Amino acid sequence: MHAHKHLILIVLPLMLSALACTCNAPEFLFVPTPTALSPTSAAPQPVVAPPVLIATPTLLPEEFMAEIDAEDALLINLYQRVNPAIVYIEVLMEHEGTIMPFATGSGFVIDTEGHIITNNHVVEEADDVRVTFSEGSVVDAQIVGQDQYSDLAVIKVNVPPERLVPLELGDSSTLQVGQRVVAIGNPFGLEGTMTIGIVSALGRTLPTRMIESGGSFSNPEIVQTDASINPGNSGGPLLDMHGQVIGINTAIRSETGVNSGIGFAVPVNTIKRIVPSLIEKGSYEYPYLGITADNRFTVAELAGPLGLPVAHGVLISEVTPGTAAARAGLRGGDREVEVMGITIEAGGDIIVAIDGYELRDFDDLIAYLVRETEVDQRVILTIVRDGEEQEISVTLGKRP
Repeated sequence: MHAHKHLILIVLPLMLSALACTCNAPEFLFVPTPTALSPTSAAPQPVVAPPVLIATPTLLPEEFMAEIDAEDALLINLYQRVNPAIVYIEVLMEHEGTIMPFATGSGFVIDTEGHIITNNHVVEEADDVRVTFSEGSVVDAQIVGQDQYSDLAVIKVNVPPERLVPLELGDSSTLQVGQRVVAIGNPFGLEGTMTIGIVSALGRTLPTRMIESGGSFSNPEIVQTDASINPGNSGGPLLDMHGQVIGINTAIRSETGVNSGIGFAVPVNTIKRIVPSLIEKGSYEYPYLGITADNRFTVAELAGPLGLPVAHGVLISEVTPGTAAARAGLRGGDREVEVMGITIEAGGDIIVAIDGYELRDFDDLIAYLVRETEVDQRVILTIVRDGEEQEISVTLGKRP
């Protein structure tokens, strides 16, 4: 694509006014320097404008400059340490017998065995994957494991261990809104691009894969950042100021396809939980309860219109037959009710806590199941049924 430069010229009309007057004094036509007059002349003396004083900016104190230099040194050192672990990923697809480039993304090395983490959406349609390291070497990679729900994938390269620089994984549970972060990746194919921002929000939920029943699963505890993330950054790390991975950049909120100041990253604690299974088995098994809730309203919003006894939790709309929830006897809605012009299922159980952890909404339930449980684990649900609170034991199944 050729870039076009557009020059806009603004022409300002110059309006000249001629003033005519009759007097005994000599005429002055805006002469830049005073003209000598005879002693008998009554002409006024020209006024000389005072000199314009130009203020000289005050130098910043040395201690202030030292802080700025230290900040620069921190970022420079972080980049130099981390960038060798960042790779440029090129996805190749076969078209009419020819292997052609299809998409690009980012990834980062996590061990000396050659494992590299990236986004599943970067490599999911790949016939071949090619990796370029920061020093310019290019090698082929094999897909080891994929998980479409967390949007994580692991690829592997056959490279001598001494050439690999793994990144250290941090702890996303300690993140704070306002904390500074760094993103490094390959936006628009521009390798090794570093951007800086902050953690804008925590605990976001992103939709992932639609399932055959018409419902969908969600990716919980997503980190929101304003660090510039663009196409090609996908799969690159989001780092704290120590250079530890706190997330993997996965999506942006944009109507144009380019950064709008809202980016999202899968938290590193999700990576640490799922990636070992991707390396060992090629996939990850999620625990599954088997309920549906209407995400158009929270229980807090429905408490008034429906006369609910609580204002938090998860109102069950439907229980999927044959699932853990069905076997435990959980109940879905038994009647249709219109709220604000929208028809919803009412009358179902309200889950207000799981293992003693109070639930505000459905996102809290999903986050707990993904973060704290596994397949075949028994959990205790605290529910409200017919106005009465009770506990139900549920053995979790496997997500279909």
